[in-house]
Amino acid sequence: MVAVAAVGGHRYLTIEVYPQDLCTAMQGLRAFNMKGINLTIPHKVEVLQYLDEVKPDAALMGAVNTVVRIGDKLVGENTDGKGFMRSLTHDSKVDPKGKKVLVLGSGGAARSITVELALAGAQQITIVNRSSERGEVLTELLNSKTPTKANFIQWRGSHCIPSDTDILVNATSIGLFPNDNEKPDVNYDSIKSPMVVCDVIHTPMTPFLREAQNRSAKIVDGLGMLVYQGIIGFKLWTGLDAPVAAMHKALSKAFNVE
Repeated sequence: MVAVAAVGGHRYLTIEVYPQDLCTAMQGLRAFNMKGINLTIPHKVEVLQYLDEVKPDAALMGAVNTVVRIGDKLVGENTDGKGFMRSLTHDSKVDPKGKKVLVLGSGGAARSITVELALAGAQQITIVNRSSERGEVLTELLNSKTPTKANFIQWRGSHCIPSDTDILVNATSIGLFPNDNEKPDVNYDSIKSPMVVCDVIHTPMTPFLREAQNRSAKIVDGLGMLVYQGIIGFKLWTGLDAPVAAMHKALSKAFNVE
């Protein structure tokens, strides 16, 4: 858990909270008058029971990664998908409205990203996942709660990307450090130049994106998603606009990007 405390100015502190201590930690958030917190696994779902309100999109996802204190209320938000969407639309100038999207994975990242894509008007979202149970649950959620048309394909072997795909997203953890030389098992020759290929892995140039770039596809890395998650949280907690350039520069330096 990461907390933002309003004591003599804002401070962003990394605090480890064990699952059995989450209830006490949330009471501490109120007691110490914190402006809010970020949460990561395993707290994103369990925290829901300690909140006074959950924003509609986060409620659809069934998880929050950000809590904002508004008066005496604790309000849950999810900035995962929002960060992805802002990177996609603002930095890469890609509008998902009316587009056909294929998403690899059906975990938390896939859930938040697909909900935001659906709410932004994506025409069709295809979920590709090795576990049929998780993939079908996410597909049913999208079909029943959002205006998009969703379908599920079980991931068996090297998956071929349909030629009419507009946006391809790796929402799995494949390629995450320390296994940063790994890449999703897809037929990379099925990736074509008109496609927009995105990765949620924060490393700026993953093997997955490199394969897509070699085939002249437009690529969107996960660094922008990470930057905008922080920007959105900063605004929610402080009411101030975040120093975007400084945040992007700091993260680029941390990832050794020129």
